[in-house]
Amino acid sequence: MNGARTPDGEMPPAIRPLVPVILAGGAGERLWPLSRANHPKPFIALLGDDTLLQATARRLAFVEAAQPPIVVCNEAHRFTAAEQLRAAGVSPGAIVLEPTARGTAPAIAAAALEALARCEAGDDPVLLVLPSDHVVRDGARFADAVRLASREAQRGRLVTFGVVPTRAEAGYGYIFAGEHTGAAGRARPVARFREKPSAETAAAWVAAGGCNWNSGMFVFGARSFLHELETHAPSIRNAVEEAHANATPDLEFLRLNAQAFGRSPADSVDCAVMERTSNAWVVPLDADWRDVGSWASLAALSRSDEAGNVIRGDAVTHRTRDTLIHAGSRLVASVGVKDLLVVDTPDAVLVAHRSADQDVRAVVRRLERDGRDEHRTHRRVPRPWGSYDTVHEGDGFKVKHITVRPGRRLSLQSHRRRSEHWIVVRGVARVTRDAETFLVRENESTFIPRGVAHRLENPGEGPLELVEVQTGDYLGEDDIVRFDDDYGRITGEDEAGA
Repeated sequence: MNGARTPDGEMPPAIRPLVPVILAGGAGERLWPLSRANHPKPFIALLGDDTLLQATARRLAFVEAAQPPIVVCNEAHRFTAAEQLRAAGVSPGAIVLEPTARGTAPAIAAAALEALARCEAGDDPVLLVLPSDHVVRDGARFADAVRLASREAQRGRLVTFGVVPTRAEAGYGYIFAGEHTGAAGRARPVARFREKPSAETAAAWVAAGGCNWNSGMFVFGARSFLHELETHAPSIRNAVEEAHANATPDLEFLRLNAQAFGRSPADSVDCAVMERTSNAWVVPLDADWRDVGSWASLAALSRSDEAGNVIRGDAVTHRTRDTLIHAGSRLVASVGVKDLLVVDTPDAVLVAHRSADQDVRAVVRRLERDGRDEHRTHRRVPRPWGSYDTVHEGDGFKVKHITVRPGRRLSLQSHRRRSEHWIVVRGVARVTRDAETFLVRENESTFIPRGVAHRLENPGEGPLELVEVQTGDYLGEDDIVRFDDDYGRITGEDEAGA
């Protein structure tokens, strides 16, 4: 830089590599029934054609000199994450797999260790930590804020982004900045963090000024973060360090050691580090940022009609105002209502008042306590080879609609307690059944007896679709013995999302 000084009059620090970290492990319970444990909100297209993960990854195009991102996700979602990144044209530097959800502090620690492992010896990359459930509509302003935060991080500071509030919002945490002699609008030390307030308190804070929304996005050096983690939450650092040291490469993924990672306390980066350190700084962000955390927040981000309604899908309204309708599988009609959230999926319907959107997770907890499955999985389940949709099931039988992508194949497998009958409705299937291999064309069928090793493959250039009829005394997805698999899955692994 030829000796040029920063706006604060200081000499700029040496440039260090900027490594984005995308956190894709959120469950999104307040967006149930669309977001579920086995297919949560980062992997859903809630606004436009891109999923939230894809939109976050594409946002990095605005950030100058950003290296390929490190993506951290639950191991059950690994193939979905990889496929969506490929579809978005993003090649990640690594996809780190959490064996279980432990919060953002352990997830970021794993990413920091992986970033250090991938850089040159002695280097200290700067991490740009981005949750994958945010909307940032002004990419240029976002990049400006990242540039400023990166400069502060290279001085050893732990930087968070404080979003300039446009209204009183009880659903966000708040940051209050301390005094600083630098230019206005620049980085300032954090005076205090405050958790989500009441509506009255939020209104008073915003009216008084001097506070920002806590975005949950961060910029700091990998070594600086790990040092603070060692100081304030050493049990997290020790567990994650062991989990990373004993991680196992698996295809394009890095599996953290499950036993070691499970010993880490579950905690957020705010509680574990940012609220405890004396080195937290805040950079103002005015880039049309929103957190997609609930149905009401999604409605606020969406275009409404003249009556204030947000409609997605096939819906008919009459005397309806300020209502969100997400019609995912059938016609939804509303008459004489206002301020509602109506979300339709093939196996569940949510009806709630807009003011109660934060309480949707109580329904998820109830479903979990009752031993139901609707909080965990959708009727349509993604697989690395395609997907299946459970169309109907009853006592001793289940009917699925299976779609296999071109060139993909299922594992070579058998079932202990069920038989399967396959009817091809589109494309051509290559079927392996014990020692024989043969083709099954449209309007043809084949039978797979219980206990027989079999495999289904799509050799064509278009999708293969078939109807599968299962019969037996047990039809659970865990009744599977794998002999060979292109995706590294093993017998007994939870199939959801895999």
